[in-house]
Amino acid sequence: MGRIGNIINRKGKQDAKRGAIFTKHARAIAVAAKEGGGDPEYNAALKTAIDKAKADNMPNDNISRAVAKGAGAGAGEDYFKNTYEGYGPGGVAVIVETLTDNKNRTAGNMRYYFDKNGGNLGTTGCVGFMFDRKGQILIAAEGISEDQLMDDALEAGADDIITEEDGFEVVTTPEDFNMVKDALVEKGYEFVSADVKLVPQTTTVLSEEGQVKSMEKLIDLLEDDDDVQNVFHNWEQA
Repeated sequence: MGRIGNIINRKGKQDAKRGAIFTKHARAIAVAAKEGGGDPEYNAALKTAIDKAKADNMPNDNISRAVAKGAGAGAGEDYFKNTYEGYGPGGVAVIVETLTDNKNRTAGNMRYYFDKNGGNLGTTGCVGFMFDRKGQILIAAEGISEDQLMDDALEAGADDIITEEDGFEVVTTPEDFNMVKDALVEKGYEFVSADVKLVPQTTTVLSEEGQVKSMEKLIDLLEDDDDVQNVFHNWEQA
């Protein structure tokens, strides 16, 4: 199974955790609204947060409440953005982006998750240089013409289109991501995922079964934590 198929499967598993996923989205929406105002037309970060929530089928009422909570003057909790970098089992590079109202709790949890699964937290910058921030739109192969997608994506302003065994990856600059995404939506394309991500320059393969299980457990623990917004790594899954 290719990378896009793996993501589809992972999203299916996350359906059972929908309440926790909505909590993460609500937090991201509220922070974006607080920082840049409650109108997504003039707040790109809020538009992206709302689009991600809708992709996970978060109800519009929940989204509206999160926007109102963030846009209200001084309303709600104060959340802080923190990024943690470290190594998983076998030297896999891992970056974790968090939004938390308690830095000490989050830092303790991050250290625990890494230590318990054959990894360790590093210092800021220890693996960050191994990733590039890019817009990444993944599209499943079924019913898609490669030539047509390439024409549409490049016309919309994409930097590159990478063909994989089970789909396509459209790559953009972070600045052009929303423009390209909106243009492809207008053309009728549906996405497996669409986000600005940290994309690894090189990948690491784990050959030992124990390391694979530990890496899977580490990712699960990180993604299940309400304070964690994004997990990026360079593990090449078979």
